Amino acid sequence: MRRRRAVAAAGAVSAGLLVLSACDKPTPMATITVGSSSVSSEATCGGEGEALKSSDLTKCLRDKGVDEIKVDPDATVRFGVDPEVADNGWTILMNGQPLTDSSKKTYRTIPGSVFFNEQYGAQGDSTLVSIKEGETDATGLWSFRLKKDA
Repeated sequence: MRRRRAVAAAGAVSAGLLVLSACDKPTPMATITVGSSSVSSEATCGGEGEALKSSDLTKCLRDKGVDEIKVDPDATVRFGVDPEVADNGWTILMNGQPLTDSSKKTYRTIPGSVFFNEQYGAQGDSTLVSIKEGETDATGLWSFRLKKDA
């Protein structure tokens, strides 16, 4: 009887390990915080260390199913990335165009008014903001929609 339980327990552990090994490792996270509200996301595309093709990057920048956050133009928008993203360098894109230089910090701030200013390419009350991992080749992209809240 004791031997059957031991075999059953070993079988259950083996099955559990098999199920866990089939799981994909989650991609690093990126977070945007405005005041007391924040939104976090795994990579919209990539995030696994391999360079993205230009066509994949363009397709990702058109992605409509991204998380949204309301932004008061007078507020500060805080961007945060996991350390492994920071180690590879990251750039903030606004509507697909670079808004910042590449950084290796895990945290950056930008005034909310920038995201609704025509001078920076904003159009209307909604802006697609992306975080691009990689200084030369993009290896990951995290996208968010910023909605004007005023």
